[in-house]
Amino acid sequence: MATGIMGGTFDPIHVAHLMIAEEALREFDLDRVVFMPSAQPPHKQVQEVTPIEHRLEMVRLAVAGEPRMGVSDLEARSPAPSYTIETIRRLRVELGEDETIYFIMGADSLTQFFTWKDPEDLLTSCEFVVVPRPGVAIEGADDRIRNKAHILDSPMLDISSSDIRERVRRGELIDHLVPPEVSAYISEKKLYS
Repeated sequence: MATGIMGGTFDPIHVAHLMIAEEALREFDLDRVVFMPSAQPPHKQVQEVTPIEHRLEMVRLAVAGEPRMGVSDLEARSPAPSYTIETIRRLRVELGEDETIYFIMGADSLTQFFTWKDPEDLLTSCEFVVVPRPGVAIEGADDRIRNKAHILDSPMLDISSSDIRERVRRGELIDHLVPPEVSAYISEKKLYS
């Protein structure tokens, strides 16, 4: 089995996240992609993050009806902050040694890879799928991770969760940026306003 893991804050999840998952499933012949919202990402401790229960529910709503996509609360159940290496170690125990894990990350994370906890161990623990981002040069990343990374061949959508949150604050429509169920949930729970 081959499982893709998409970690992140997903505050909120948006259509670009879903497109990346679909492209990774197809391009790398994955059996499934699991979205894993982090309780508190170590690189975002200054930024206020929406409570994990709302972010988990938005992801659940976004992937409902997608048989090859799921959501995990593994990081939500773990002590904060969330470190990728610890998540991969726990996944390895849950999934077994025969499972191939593809960690899906943005190009901006690739360039910061060696600021993460135990990056050398992480390099040997899984495969890496890197999603190109507008304005981020993959060539600037350290050769050790760049040479191991599989670059996802997908169109770049310049959509960000921070932009969506700002649009909600300004009272603008976000229906073209998030699944309808997520938009309805944001409105119902009065998130970001």
